[in-house]
Amino acid sequence: MSSMLDGCTPWPEEFVDRYWAAGHWRGNTLDNLLRGWALQYGARTALVHGGTRITYANLNRRVDRMAAGFRLRGLRPGQRVVVQLPNVPEFVITVFALMRVGALPVFCPVSHRTPEVSPIVRVTEATGYVGPSTYQGFDHTAMAADIAAQGPFLRRVFTHELPGTASPYGGLSADRSGCHYFPLGSIDAPPAPSPAQSADQVAFFLLSGDTTAPRIIPRTHDDYAYQARAAAELVSLTENDVYLAALPAESNFAFGCPGIVGTLSVGGTVVLVENPDPAECLPVIGRERVTITSVVPAAARLWLDLLPTAQADLSSLRLVQIVGAPSHRATAERTGPAWGCCLQQVFGRAEGLLTLTGPADPDETVLTTQGRPLSPDDEIRIVDVEGKDVPDGEPGELLARGPYTLRGYYRAPDHNARSFTTDGYFRTGDLARRTPDGNLVVTGRLKDAPRRADHEDPSSV
Repeated sequence: MSSMLDGCTPWPEEFVDRYWAAGHWRGNTLDNLLRGWALQYGARTALVHGGTRITYANLNRRVDRMAAGFRLRGLRPGQRVVVQLPNVPEFVITVFALMRVGALPVFCPVSHRTPEVSPIVRVTEATGYVGPSTYQGFDHTAMAADIAAQGPFLRRVFTHELPGTASPYGGLSADRSGCHYFPLGSIDAPPAPSPAQSADQVAFFLLSGDTTAPRIIPRTHDDYAYQARAAAELVSLTENDVYLAALPAESNFAFGCPGIVGTLSVGGTVVLVENPDPAECLPVIGRERVTITSVVPAAARLWLDLLPTAQADLSSLRLVQIVGAPSHRATAERTGPAWGCCLQQVFGRAEGLLTLTGPADPDETVLTTQGRPLSPDDEIRIVDVEGKDVPDGEPGELLARGPYTLRGYYRAPDHNARSFTTDGYFRTGDLARRTPDGNLVVTGRLKDAPRRADHEDPSSV
């Protein structure tokens, strides 16, 4: 086993051996898995965005060429690159291309501005940034230039232009701070051999849902490939499935629960939409014959309210995941019958732990619980204020460790001392109780726990 990136907390050796023996970790990097998917599903459609359709073979080819282009522009293995793109094919292509270079994408919501992005650049020492030139009236290039001028790290900015537009900054330019600017579309070169990589290393970084001070979550190739694969198996995902990515692509739910990665792993099709508004999403479901999607409870209510007047064809849907915060029972009861499909409750954190209801669960379980942990090697504790385990049915703080749950935030030793027990359990800050049949019911957050973003905070719904 290679040593983990400096600033990360590795799994202890005994747990590494356990997860390998169980077959959870298989030693393949995500970008190398994409090569295999391209060989297996070459002519099938991998990504759809509006009128754009990209096959598996073409997706892998574009990843290869962009990776070679990034290398020509000076990106090197181990360097961190903030990726702040909306739900467009370039998000998927860029992330896999950076991983193929050996660089580490840092997923960042497109809604973040300088106060959020600047600390991320500083903590990760990100040398690169990929984002829109401008998006929904905001000038991302100017923001990147401002951040580059403030510190010594950011030196390469790659701007994605909307079709039919050009950056007002031109291309292939540099500013007085020494930061270079490139149109993302120009990052293209003949493919070259990729550097050897280890699957136990960090593949990318996610951000915590903490709304006060986002913390940086390292996800390895091994742990994330397992998460996406296990989630795909749980919902019986096949090459005939079409997944609608209505949540932000950089979120853990949309990227790998099973989301984008899980769908690609079985040869299915990912449909990307930039706006979760039901007026945009409901027609897409009918047009692309979407079979599975993920929505937060607030969006589910909006979709349900619009459905009677939308005249949308939802007959292709077989599963809707209600993710993040627990759904009100009234909303959950309406969803399945109104959409003519099964409902799945999914609760989890970008830090790792996922709990899900199963396809064979009774209606009462789906309507009232957040299901069971994804992995048989997920270890769950529910403890009182003194850290002692409480009996089933009693509420307490939810603690977790397992094959896809981090052992420490990136470069955050002080916070790690508060967020993890000495034996490696992650203190989620969530209040939960366990039912007699082993399902979890999440009831809120500890009073002193950081607030989460709306799509993760049980107390916000």
